[in-house]
Amino acid sequence: MTLRCLFVDFNSYFASVEQEDEPTLRGRPIAVAPVMTESTCCIAASIEAKTFGIRTGTPVWEARERCPELLVVPARPARYLQAHTQLMAAIADCVPHGTPESIDEVPCWLIGRECQRDNAIAIAHSIKRRIASEFAAIRCSIGIAPNKFLAKTASDMQKPDGLVVLERHDLPHALHALELRDLCGIGASMEARLRAAGIDSVEELCASPKDRLRAAWGSVEGERFWMQLRGIDVPMRATQRGSIGHSHVLGPELRNLDGMRAVLFKLLAKAAMRLRNEDDGYLARGLQLHVRFVGLDERFSPAVDFAPIDDTPSLLHLLAKMLKPLERAAASGRWNVKRHPPLSVAATLTGVELRSKRSGELIATTRKRQSITQVLDKVNRQFGNNALYVAAMLPAIEHDAAPMRIPFAHLPDVKLEEDVRTHAHAAELVRLRERQFKVLAEASHKQAQAQRSPRASGPSGASSRIRMPPRIVPPSPQLGLGF
Repeated sequence: MTLRCLFVDFNSYFASVEQEDEPTLRGRPIAVAPVMTESTCCIAASIEAKTFGIRTGTPVWEARERCPELLVVPARPARYLQAHTQLMAAIADCVPHGTPESIDEVPCWLIGRECQRDNAIAIAHSIKRRIASEFAAIRCSIGIAPNKFLAKTASDMQKPDGLVVLERHDLPHALHALELRDLCGIGASMEARLRAAGIDSVEELCASPKDRLRAAWGSVEGERFWMQLRGIDVPMRATQRGSIGHSHVLGPELRNLDGMRAVLFKLLAKAAMRLRNEDDGYLARGLQLHVRFVGLDERFSPAVDFAPIDDTPSLLHLLAKMLKPLERAAASGRWNVKRHPPLSVAATLTGVELRSKRSGELIATTRKRQSITQVLDKVNRQFGNNALYVAAMLPAIEHDAAPMRIPFAHLPDVKLEEDVRTHAHAAELVRLRERQFKVLAEASHKQAQAQRSPRASGPSGASSRIRMPPRIVPPSPQLGLGF
């Protein structure tokens, strides 16, 4: 079977960029976190940190327990995008048919003689040499196969800095040593469904007929998976967006009512701008909020439906109304803000649909607010996101909360995501983050020492180990805080 796809996977990408920019971090275990708090999770771990079992999603407190020498650094999404652009230019000089699917994964399509095994391998080596010549700390694993699914699988089979080729004569036995969840598209729930169907290994999966996989998946996706395992190139199915949202773990300085409100306003304003700018523009028919609290299993999760809109003033007005029950709970004492401050927040626009599906009359009542929104968008596109913002967002802007994030499935639009960096507090914020990092690192080190000490437990035997934030469970029908 002709080789069609060469898949480039940058190893430990975010962490590697940090090591690239700061030579003293090279060879040391580091993790990248969205905010400098112990309650958040690692969004990336260096190759050295992964040897301690630290992965994407590992809580920072747990990562420090696994590796007391771990260095945690704040994420710099704009820098990762900048390095991505440089890497894409390097790849394009070796093979011109690459289209990034995410910031650290680039499938490249082979044509003509490039599809021959020796030529494809030569291209892979040229990519590796080019990256190594321009970057001291960034490496990649490359998979080559008849289709993108198998090429991606191959790129994961040898890390770091690997090169694996899968051809027809290698299948399916070359996949048998993998776990079910090593295959793209099989997560925890799908693995459970496969095991319920009597499929407990990749070998059994490969041996299963097409109709059995269709039954296990409960849809035609099972047949598509069967074809992909055999090297057949299956076109991607068109998907329809259902929601647009953002979430953020609050820094210690924003774990109060005003900080929570400001960050929610900022998240919703960002989601609304994305809503208007994606494809031909979308409208939303619903808004859902989530607020988690320190020390409480209960969460605040109101939702509201409304006529299709996309303007920021209308959405922020709805958000303010949705927060009223929480504000009343704080004012009456039913919610002790100091004892159980807000920990994380999320704002999600739901019922998203293309603007073209709605006639102008349906949104005519919001034309005044549409005009305000157009001014907001024009200023923020020209001078940087949040160059112009509503006053309620001020605490979030001052503390640089909810900055640009890089999702796993696609590349963000820098013009829409990155905040303007001209406000007077920028340098002060950097110093503040550095001080926070130093304090957290010292505290974690002291706690790790105390845990190893025979006196780590008090008279009652209670451990001094850093504890994981409370597990969030669905709210009961009657909420204790009266939300």
